[in-house]
Amino acid sequence: MENRNHLESMLSRFIGHGPYLIIDGEKYIDAASGTFNLPLGYTNHRIAEKLKQQIDRCTHLSSAYTREMSQYILSKLIKYTPEGVDRIWLRDVSGSGAVECAIRIAQKSTGRSGVISLFLAHHGQSLATAQISGNAFRIKDFHISIDGSIKIPTPASVLAGQSQPSEEQFVDLEQFIQLGSNDNIACLIIEPIQGNGGNMVFPVAFYRKLREICRQHGIIIIADEVQTGFGRTGTFFASTGYAKELEPDIIVFAKGAGGIGIPTGGVLMRHSLDILESFEHSSTSGANPLSLVALNEIIDIIEDDHVLENVQQNEDYLRDGLLKLQERYPEITGVRGVGYMYGFDTPNPDFAAQVIATANRHHLILRGSRYGKGRAIKVRPPLICTQEHLAEILHKLELTFSELTTITQVHKEAVSC
Repeated sequence: MENRNHLESMLSRFIGHGPYLIIDGEKYIDAASGTFNLPLGYTNHRIAEKLKQQIDRCTHLSSAYTREMSQYILSKLIKYTPEGVDRIWLRDVSGSGAVECAIRIAQKSTGRSGVISLFLAHHGQSLATAQISGNAFRIKDFHISIDGSIKIPTPASVLAGQSQPSEEQFVDLEQFIQLGSNDNIACLIIEPIQGNGGNMVFPVAFYRKLREICRQHGIIIIADEVQTGFGRTGTFFASTGYAKELEPDIIVFAKGAGGIGIPTGGVLMRHSLDILESFEHSSTSGANPLSLVALNEIIDIIEDDHVLENVQQNEDYLRDGLLKLQERYPEITGVRGVGYMYGFDTPNPDFAAQVIATANRHHLILRGSRYGKGRAIKVRPPLICTQEHLAEILHKLELTFSELTTITQVHKEAVSC
């Protein structure tokens, strides 16, 4: 019996409450929203009660029985999608699966196979989605390719942190298509803000340029909103807010769509792209009752609790607080972001790791970029965070960098002696 209860004992160490995670009785504030999948924090009574009720009814249904429910959810999402994006494919429980679904749609629609993606992009954990992502170290020991695919550089102006770059500084997508694709490009996939790549924010003109070129060549545009969707940037989707100039044909969502971490994922598309047969993309647990409940409920909570308004009203406070820290500490550079999706650079990946570890000692949860190989720190609090919560996060960041500065100074003095 003791062994049987061991797992329960291990899990009991962790108790969530809103933006806080209590570990062995110690209270931490989470500035990373779990793995960016907790827009409502660790707990939400409203979703939890609905999930408990559903567990008592059933936790699995064949997709043969969930289509009507999926269409009901679509009817609630349409008001937040770009004009013409009015169909849904709801059979996934992860962003990786949903991205693969979007690629299949583009390939079947165009009769072509290639995918254009960007350096530093992150589109998933499966073999195919890791292959089109822009961090080659993740597929060093694995072998897969999607015929005709190419990767293009993230604009140098973005990497350099320029706020007003000229279009001449953008990557020449036209040249890549003409010289590197052999007329075999089905789609271009882009995160409106590159998440794992280091919270890279593209200039609005870049979205517009991509859209113009893709339209000329009949290339389908996929907006990977796995991280930016469901309010993270202050609008329901970035594609109808900051990145509206992109005008995507397909939107992929997951992560935040589960509200409090319930796995779910889906694809929204223009009606002309609703072409897959049921057997062409599916998942055993796709559109399961718990995912449907969480997805349905978070849409209502975002509306009823004015979550988008909360992000919009407090974004300036978060940004200004980070900029003040940047002025005070030279190790902080390139503060950037939209809504509650912010980040900044540190001198190098090792220093970024020190920041995360030091912040943890101050009971602040942060995450870095590129699986620890990047130098960026991401600050993405749950969307329910008030100004008081943001003030606590900023204060703990202050404590973190103050401690690191002191350690650095002591080290320099010891070396000079």
